[in-house]
Amino acid sequence: MKCRPLLQSAAALGIAAVFTALSGFVGFAGFAILATPADAAPAPRKRIGVSLLSQSHQFYRDLEDAIRSEAKNRDFDLMISYGEFDHVRQAEQIQSFIDKRVDALLIAPCNSNEVGVGIEIANRARIPVFTVDIANKSGRGQVVSHVASDNYDGGLKAGALMAEALGGRGKVVIINHPGVASVMERVRGFKDCVAQYPGLEVVSDIPGWGQRDRAMSIMEDLLLMYPEVDGVFAINDDSAMEVVTAIDATRHPRRIVAVGYDGTEDARRAIKAGKIYGDVVQYPRTIGELVARTIASHFAGKPVEPEIRVGVQVIGASGLWGSENAGLE
Repeated sequence: MKCRPLLQSAAALGIAAVFTALSGFVGFAGFAILATPADAAPAPRKRIGVSLLSQSHQFYRDLEDAIRSEAKNRDFDLMISYGEFDHVRQAEQIQSFIDKRVDALLIAPCNSNEVGVGIEIANRARIPVFTVDIANKSGRGQVVSHVASDNYDGGLKAGALMAEALGGRGKVVIINHPGVASVMERVRGFKDCVAQYPGLEVVSDIPGWGQRDRAMSIMEDLLLMYPEVDGVFAINDDSAMEVVTAIDATRHPRRIVAVGYDGTEDARRAIKAGKIYGDVVQYPRTIGELVARTIASHFAGKPVEPEIRVGVQVIGASGLWGSENAGLE
């Protein structure tokens, strides 16, 4: 494919006998015994407020499962809500978590350009904020760490799939999701790859908002506007599946190549059936585990990376291939 972004141990320290009575210790006959108050309370559980994009996507259901599993291992108390593509609703969720004085916020923004106000309020309340999958691009507010797929690389891979399927020539449309940073990155990668092929042309880049019900009607309209279209890049698999449905429903006379993004089971079955040419595979469970561990490290006072990228792979009729640093599940 042409487009490729291609502690010291206790033994070492030794053990010294303690003979001097110290605060919190009771000493006798050369022994030191730690006195633990009978009524000492355990440390309170850390509470994390979580607001994600949409429960309708398999990606987010898998992400939530992984966050819950890792949080249980670390005895975190999770409060999870979904914005369902509505940034105003999500802002209300974020404010509610701030009012409850959670110990941290984890956000997958419904709109990367609108989430900054809520993050600023959390900053003023000294609540650390983390983002997952979708970054804050508002220019407002400070985030401790962002964990996501390498979406630019994924876009390059999607573009390479399209170029491969069309032999480097043809008219292509993109079903997009404006305002979402992860999608903006994959579309940028896709376009950068396509630009390397003079015979490939993006004739339309239209919002589908990443939702099944919108993608099908949009694809039907695109087929009327561009009957000569050769390929479609759908920015997630929900959109890709509806692209396939629309192509079948209209009985379009031309072969149209569909390339998706996520690697869901539905998309894999469509690839085997020859309905989708190929798909970029994300690893939401790996992302969920990493972001929960990152929050735990921050709570422990350890430094964390401001940005953590999880590699992606590609799946086609011949199987799975791709990034060496892909998260493997």
